[in-house]
Amino acid sequence: MFKGILTITLFFTLPMYAAKVSDLANIVGVRDNQLIGYGLVVGLNGTGDKTTSTFTMQSMSNMLESVNVKIDPNDIQSKNVAAVMVTAKLPPFARQGDKLDILVSSIGDAKSLEGGTLLLTPLSGLDGRIYAVAQGAVGIGGKSERGGAANHPLVATLPNGGIVEREVVYDLYSKTNATLSLKESNFQNVVRIQTRINETFAPATNSDSNATNSVAVAVDPRTIRLQKPENISMVEFLARVQNIDVDYVKEDRIIINERTGTVIAGLGVEVSPIVVTHNNITIKVSNEPINDPEAVDMGSGASFSPQQAMVASANNPTISSVTRALQRMGATPKDMIAIIETMKKAGAFNADLEII
Repeated sequence: MFKGILTITLFFTLPMYAAKVSDLANIVGVRDNQLIGYGLVVGLNGTGDKTTSTFTMQSMSNMLESVNVKIDPNDIQSKNVAAVMVTAKLPPFARQGDKLDILVSSIGDAKSLEGGTLLLTPLSGLDGRIYAVAQGAVGIGGKSERGGAANHPLVATLPNGGIVEREVVYDLYSKTNATLSLKESNFQNVVRIQTRINETFAPATNSDSNATNSVAVAVDPRTIRLQKPENISMVEFLARVQNIDVDYVKEDRIIINERTGTVIAGLGVEVSPIVVTHNNITIKVSNEPINDPEAVDMGSGASFSPQQAMVASANNPTISSVTRALQRMGATPKDMIAIIETMKKAGAFNADLEII
């Protein structure tokens, strides 16, 4: 009988998730456009800009002159007007007469925009052209939790307060090709999307996803070029592409907000055995069993021993179990952030660490 060496190869893969192409990629050229304008909010109850705000008084003088009322800016003593910056997003394929949501922000020394009315304000794009106008009563939202003044009275909104005056021309119908841009660069995901699109539109004739007649061709880990089939329109083609289901890889990531002390991590981010000492906190992460009857169940098979200051699990404990154990030990958010950053540098986990 032949006796040889049996080799077993184990493949470890990232978890797979299901989503539609529209959730993972954008169509290049189909996007919002930012608009901005300068205007005046009037009708305030003495909470507007002070008379020392030169630009506000000059704007009032210019506005009154447009309605045949001439007055020197130095003679204006009103406190019922506030100078504001007006912003909006022009959605793709917006047509004349469509309504836009408007955001109004004070730029002077006004105390509140409550009860004010935004006067007719032109909104321009980066090219300097006017694409929309805004006008109407502004709203500053609800009151604070204690029933006092509004949470932020210097920023207001006008739902449907803008009207599109100029369209952004984009001839999608006559195009024969398009480009998809993944929201996050990933070699595996871009190939999976390419394969699923080619299977959907040419399952019988296109066995090679890199063939010259392919509907979809990935050119880098973020970009896929699309060639429209001859028997359908570009609009229908893109609609079908966006609706295709794809199994994609989602990389683990830990996000830390140092300003607020917030830590966000996936439940499956495992931590390799390590001992961490920070200030007066020492914690051991292990995959060995804990012989402590007072050990606390941390979920996902992990347990925490207060006496031994140890987190353990049959597999490697997760970052969520470690953070919960640190909380039980009295660690502050600042301490936990410092510990997690140090653990990453030590190679205790493989997830990407992003600090915002």
